[in-house]
Amino acid sequence: MASTSITAPTVGFDLDMTLIDSRPGIHACWVELSERTGMYVDADLVVTRLGPPLEEEMAYWFPADRIPAMSGLYRELYPSYAITGTLAMAGAREAIGAVQAAGGRAIVVTAKWEPNAKLHMEHLGMEPDAVIGNLWAEQKGEALREHGASVYVGDHTGDVRGARIAEALSVAVPTGPCTAEDLSEAGADVVLGDLTEFPGWFSDYRAGCRPARA
Repeated sequence: MASTSITAPTVGFDLDMTLIDSRPGIHACWVELSERTGMYVDADLVVTRLGPPLEEEMAYWFPADRIPAMSGLYRELYPSYAITGTLAMAGAREAIGAVQAAGGRAIVVTAKWEPNAKLHMEHLGMEPDAVIGNLWAEQKGEALREHGASVYVGDHTGDVRGARIAEALSVAVPTGPCTAEDLSEAGADVVLGDLTEFPGWFSDYRAGCRPARA
């Protein structure tokens, strides 16, 4: 297949455990929620399965009729307990910078409540071109397609499904709850060790040195 140069692409990135290590902050937020409500929550377990929407995790700890209220309380607590404890993943800033330096757009598409996702970016000094929240798995494909993303980078098999819906290249990193094998079996086109490998891969991708599909 002939090489085709790819200029100024739009690349989507997942947030939790892709761009940011939110485990310390989320752990602190769940501990506070547990203390305020008197309901037992194993925060250590919660942070091993980040990715799906908050309401799915809430269902493990609260009755169905309390989930909306508890989700609202959690999101109110989040800015005070979860932002400052969160760290950038290795290579995250460089990955966003590689896309923008090439004249492309780097967007964040996440299941996290959008206002809190934006707080993370502001606190860590990351400046993506857009942050779109409240979307999970296949729903992410809608935003990716709307923004014309040709690549979506994530750590979860749900991110692979979102990329598929958007007909975007799925680039996966096993830095979250899913292993490299999980991501490959889900259909990821490319599996990198972590985001530190992204700039080199992206340079080759733009030059057309790698096929669009594995």
